[in-house]
Amino acid sequence: MLYGRKFRAPICWDQVRERVIEGPEMIEVTKAKVAVAKEKLKEARTCQKSYADKHHRELEFQTGDHVFLKVSPARGVRRFGIKGKLSPQFIRPFKILDRVGEVSYRLALPPQLSHVHD
Repeated sequence: MLYGRKFRAPICWDQVRERVIEGPEMIEVTKAKVAVAKEKLKEARTCQKSYADKHHRELEFQTGDHVFLKVSPARGVRRFGIKGKLSPQFIRPFKILDRVGEVSYRLALPPQLSHVHD
C-alpha cells in the first residue's frame, strides 16, 4: 500500500509480448539524436559568444594610471585589516609603474602587500 492505495509494480506497466532486439536501428536513431543535440549546443554557444563579444572591449593602461588590484582569499590575502567586513574583491587604486607583459603591469604596492604579487 502506498498513500492508502495499492500501487502498481513496474512489471505491470509493460505489455507482455515477444522481445525483439533493436540493435543497429536503435543505435542509428540515438546517434542522429546526439548529433542534433550537439548541433543545437554549438548554435547556442556561438550565439552566446556573439552576445558577449559585442560588449567586450580591450583595456590598455599607461604608466602613471591608477588601477584597482583584484585579490582572492586563496592567494593568502585576507581582510586587509578591515574588521567586521567581508573580504573585498578589489582593493584601492594603485599606480602603474611600468608594463611587464601583454596584460601584466608592475604596481606601486605598499610593504604589507608585497607578498600578494611580485
